Amino acid sequence: MPGLGTIVNAAAIILGGLVGSLLNIEGAMERFGTWLRKVTHSEGDGGFVDGFVTASLTVCIGAMAVVGSIQDGILGDHSTLFAKAVLDLVIIVVMTAGSGKGCIFSAIPVAVFQGTVTALSRLLEPIMTPAALNNLSLVGSVLIFCVGVNLVWGKKIRVADMLPSLVFAVACAYLPWF
Repeated sequence: MPGLGTIVNAAAIILGGLVGSLLNIEGAMERFGTWLRKVTHSEGDGGFVDGFVTASLTVCIGAMAVVGSIQDGILGDHSTLFAKAVLDLVIIVVMTAGSGKGCIFSAIPVAVFQGTVTALSRLLEPIMTPAALNNLSLVGSVLIFCVGVNLVWGKKIRVADMLPSLVFAVACAYLPWF
């Protein structure tokens, strides 16, 4: 059925957003950012937490992080992660110039996320079919767009609360009519 994939992915975003709101993922990231600001003696940096959250989401969301981590864990091929690291470096340098040093600490969630996916890669490999990766890429692109909306118009969307939609997007690839 043409167009069904778009509807299913939109449903994944909505359902993921609901689950994320219930879990208050954005609040947890903000609390962690506040703790980092305190530990690094950056209390005077009003943009520290927003910079941390925005930069973390920007570099963690997307198929490149997942695919690169799976390639690393299964094949020992680090090339995608190295390319992503270079891109992330450029992105974070630019974001730090505009949003403050909180952006630098996005390395923590990136290390945790990509390290976890690499460690679990043997379990995730059979799940990541081409359809699942397409869904992940589509939903990840929507979430990156939402980060951009927040950068341009101020914080309008709680993007971290939408992170579970990535899991739902992969799961949607296994629906019988997809």
